[in-house]
Amino acid sequence: MRIAVKNAWKEAIGQDVNDPDRFYMKEALRLAARGQGRTSPNPMVGAVVVKDGSIVGKGYHEAVGGPHAEVNALGEAGDLARGATLYVTLEPCNHYGRTPPCTLAVINAGVSRVVVGMGDPNPHVEGRGADALRAHGIAVDMGVMERECRLLSQAFIKHMTTGLPLVTLKAAATLDGRIATRTGDSRWISNESSRRFVHQLRCALDGILVGIETAIADDPRLTARIRKKPPCRQPVRIVLDSLLRIPLKSRLVETADRIPVWVACGEKASREKESELKDSGVEVLRLPSESDGSGIDLRRLLEELGKRQVSSLLVEGGARVLGSFLEQRMADDFHFFYAPKILGDPQGTPMISGGCRKQMSEALPVYEVRVRRFGSDVLLSGRFYEHPY
Repeated sequence: MRIAVKNAWKEAIGQDVNDPDRFYMKEALRLAARGQGRTSPNPMVGAVVVKDGSIVGKGYHEAVGGPHAEVNALGEAGDLARGATLYVTLEPCNHYGRTPPCTLAVINAGVSRVVVGMGDPNPHVEGRGADALRAHGIAVDMGVMERECRLLSQAFIKHMTTGLPLVTLKAAATLDGRIATRTGDSRWISNESSRRFVHQLRCALDGILVGIETAIADDPRLTARIRKKPPCRQPVRIVLDSLLRIPLKSRLVETADRIPVWVACGEKASREKESELKDSGVEVLRLPSESDGSGIDLRRLLEELGKRQVSSLLVEGGARVLGSFLEQRMADDFHFFYAPKILGDPQGTPMISGGCRKQMSEALPVYEVRVRRFGSDVLLSGRFYEHPY
């Protein structure tokens, strides 16, 4: 199940079989989601070839470096593609990258019409794919189910247009909003079904980030532990650790030679500890601190992650880290779990530790909130911005 993107676009498309273009674009969207977790930093794309009212070819971008969706769909259609209509969630590329331009494949296949969900934000494309097709006498219709296609491609769009990853906050709390007891115990707040969903999220995204307090208190592995075929691609594990306090015997450090671990530290962190971590296989990112010296400059961190082709990031805590991303407007969306438990202790750790607001009108708004149940747990998901990228 392609959890991280499934609900956002699937709930939006509804049921509209009376419009053929929407009907076939829905199928292209479903196909696109199959590539989740394997195409980054490229987008998820789906394509459908239709002739005489029947689907004769389907395809999606299966993995980075592999054939694009259009090529796969046209290959399945074969000679039936001539005179057919191609539905594709993203404008076909018109440049050479890891693969030849998709426009060339579309033109050579003899397709007569192309229906596109959204334009490509890639500066190498930006309409030139559609223009190339029109120049060869192919009819092109843009913007069919554009919002749904953009929802599916938010990480790609943000990374392509800003250089930054899409940032998703995740937390699990009791009904009174506590993510740990006063002693730091947090295992387990949510149930097994909720935790399985989180592993699916991890599998879908490029990176997972926690603060050093969480890394020390929980000694997490931060891996995606689910069975699927093909196997889940493990995200890079990132720790915010200004002074390099992470123990050399932690599970993160001890597994760094098998699954990447990046530790972001400040300029004053120990050079000796940095050398020890590097010897263990950890990559240390030495970054500027915030202007008030309170921690790592999150903007600079996200810029560095974007340069390293991390286009989606799951921030799992703790409270100060989640609060910092919120206060600095660095978070895009969220998944917050609530378990049927009440801690009843004001000294327990709150879900978010951020700025003090005296008026309710100052509270940060969220948008398009969705609700799911995982057994007795409730998941609230939504965005911190009114409009998607």
